[in-house]
Amino acid sequence: MKWLVIFVLLGVFSQAVTATGFTVSVFSVTSKTAILRWSRYSGASSYKVSAALQSSPGQPIAFAHFGANTVMGSINSLSQNTNYIFTVEALGSSQEILSSTTTGVSSTAPEMMDALQNAEPKDSTTVTAEFTLDSNAINYVIRVLSSDGFYREDTVSSSPAQIQSLSPYTEYTLSIMAVNSGGRSQPSPTVTAKTVLSPPQLSTSSPSNDSITISWAPVAHAVLYSVSTFQFGSNTSMQYNTSSTYMTIFGLDAGSLYSIQGYAWDPEGRKGDLSLEVNQTTRPPTPSSVSVSMVTSNNVTELSVSWAIDPDVYGSVDYFVTSNHNLSCNSTSSPCSLSPVSCGEVHTIQVTASNEAGPSYPSDPEVFVTFPCPPESLTHHVEDTEENCTLTWDTVTHADGYKAFIKRGDGIEEICNTTSNNCTYHCQCGYMYLLSVVAFNQAGNSPAGENLNYTTLPCCPEDLTVSVVSTDTLEITWTAARGADMYQTRAVDNSEVILCNDTAPECALSDLTCDSPYSVVVIPCNDYSGCNHACQAHTKDTAPCMPTNMGLTENNSTCVTVSWTSTNRAANYTVSALGEDGSTLTCTTTGTSCDVTDLPCGSTFEVTVTADSDAGQSLPSYSESLETEPCCPENLTVVQVTQAMSNVSWSHAKGAQFFLTSLTSARGHARCHTQDSHCIMGCVTCGTSYTVAVEAQSHSGRVSNCAYEGFSSSACCPSGIRLYKMADNSLQVHWRSSSSSHSHSVEMAGSNNNYTCTAAPGEHKCNVANALCGDTYHVVVAPLTADGSKGIFCSARVFSVTCSNSNIGAVIYRGKRSVD
Repeated sequence: MKWLVIFVLLGVFSQAVTATGFTVSVFSVTSKTAILRWSRYSGASSYKVSAALQSSPGQPIAFAHFGANTVMGSINSLSQNTNYIFTVEALGSSQEILSSTTTGVSSTAPEMMDALQNAEPKDSTTVTAEFTLDSNAINYVIRVLSSDGFYREDTVSSSPAQIQSLSPYTEYTLSIMAVNSGGRSQPSPTVTAKTVLSPPQLSTSSPSNDSITISWAPVAHAVLYSVSTFQFGSNTSMQYNTSSTYMTIFGLDAGSLYSIQGYAWDPEGRKGDLSLEVNQTTRPPTPSSVSVSMVTSNNVTELSVSWAIDPDVYGSVDYFVTSNHNLSCNSTSSPCSLSPVSCGEVHTIQVTASNEAGPSYPSDPEVFVTFPCPPESLTHHVEDTEENCTLTWDTVTHADGYKAFIKRGDGIEEICNTTSNNCTYHCQCGYMYLLSVVAFNQAGNSPAGENLNYTTLPCCPEDLTVSVVSTDTLEITWTAARGADMYQTRAVDNSEVILCNDTAPECALSDLTCDSPYSVVVIPCNDYSGCNHACQAHTKDTAPCMPTNMGLTENNSTCVTVSWTSTNRAANYTVSALGEDGSTLTCTTTGTSCDVTDLPCGSTFEVTVTADSDAGQSLPSYSESLETEPCCPENLTVVQVTQAMSNVSWSHAKGAQFFLTSLTSARGHARCHTQDSHCIMGCVTCGTSYTVAVEAQSHSGRVSNCAYEGFSSSACCPSGIRLYKMADNSLQVHWRSSSSSHSHSVEMAGSNNNYTCTAAPGEHKCNVANALCGDTYHVVVAPLTADGSKGIFCSARVFSVTCSNSNIGAVIYRGKRSVD
């Protein structure tokens, strides 16, 4: 079976053909063995098979001989993951070579891997497998088996790997194979992993406003269930355990949203998968504080039923209001109106709340007696005294008193309480008054009967402001006048009259002349009482003219001179430089030029000039753009990554789009042109001091040259490291160094013992006494800095120290390795 798996997985690959038709092919390979197949050669008495490394095809390293009747054979003692060239020679009876043929390059498979380091269930259908990576492998195959005949192989590329689509609560056997171009390794020793239970499928409902019922189908192999609830808004969570598949949780908040999840426990005491989150709302609380009042809408009298709304109730709640007079209404908020109703009715009213979980209990009954009938024959009288008015009406049988409602057009309402049939009130200009009267008794108020409307003359506008918006336009604004439907604005000077009719409390009068005085008056009008012509006039001069022909002259990197022309008689001028960040630099003058100073680096400004006088401000001049040099980065850091490479990084530089970074020394230099805030600089010489500079460039090509503190690369690592046997079980480490000014630290690390020693400046050797033989040592020699710290870029050399009896035998150099 083992050979069959290898044949199927690795297959056939290379073949060579001679002129005589003598062929050879690689039938299969493992990590140590290759099986070759060749054609018969006429007259051959035996066949010789040899293997040579691809790098040394003329130096065979393994041989095998086969008889004349053999056309397939194996060659052993190969190395894993190595490219070989195979040769088959047809030999005569005197072992002379009759013919030979050679395959192409074929690689052996990797060595068998160690067992998986860890295989743990992630959930009910997934197992997480961890393993040590093989540097020679292209990818890996994880074989998964179960006792019920399940078999699967998954190809993975890294660790940890997720083995998915498994069955819940099932034990699996897992092994791993490394794969390269030659094929697969043998399967590793197996490990087992068992998935956890599948999640329960929760179903919920709320039988009352303080409880939730949860049920689920049994989960196979479960011995216990855990259910957790989380109340949204209060961050309250609870957990419950049960062996049943049904539970009801009491003591919950009414009308609250709960998130519910659960999982099962298996006989081994492991948690199963967490179920999907199920949201369930408890039924809403019973409406409380029910109150009833009377309202009139579209001449229909209604009972307005209101109740307290709990602000903590979650989600949408519908309310159902009923009366024993076969009246009802639905609403999502308080109040709700019952209609129609008549005078003197007695209503028993209840309110029920309902949400997606179901209805609440109905509220306590609320008994309400309706209002008396409304007064009639309302009459309005204007008194002789200015702004005093009187309202009269017919008396109503069984009324204890009356309330007269005098409601102005701005919403302010005056109430007159009286036991007679008339009321006097203060009526002001500019209002429309809505007049109504209700009667009341111990049962409540009647709805308003007939209504009277009365409108006074509009008032004159207040807070009138005339402002200059340009050299030829005045903008007039005012507070809306009471009772005004339209305004007529008039502007008069020595030669013209300009009119503006509008319904808005503002007007713009255009095409005016600079520095001219205008008499402005606003006349309010309405459709009921006409126009008020007794309003006060205002006088306003127009503003100065806009500066023109603006120019910019840059004096230095922080100062620019702005100049312009103007025909104004007398004005102050303000130059504004608006930055892209919203900041503004200004200068003022009465002349036609001004210097803007303290310009920051890396900024772009829009420059304008504005004239102003007592009459107002002109329009700003046409703008000109100004860009300053980019800023230098405030911070720059050089970090050495390797002995010959450094990472240069710097902080943000305002206005800089590109950076040209350079490291310069007598031994050479490195440069980097980038848009980023960092650069990897190569070709750095060890033990060298560099000058660091950055050239910041803006998107338009403006440049700032920035210099920074110098940088010194780390001292050079020694070369020619050798380990020699000395007398008395001592070892001597010897090296070559390009610097005589540094001390050197020697670290010799074995599997059982570590040794260190230090050599003074100028010394090139260091002795380690009483070293243990029979161990492999990693030797690192590194220069020491002035503060005693060790260089971090020096690599290790590996030596094996053999034993001769109990003493040091031979020292064998095994090379320079990063991983042993």
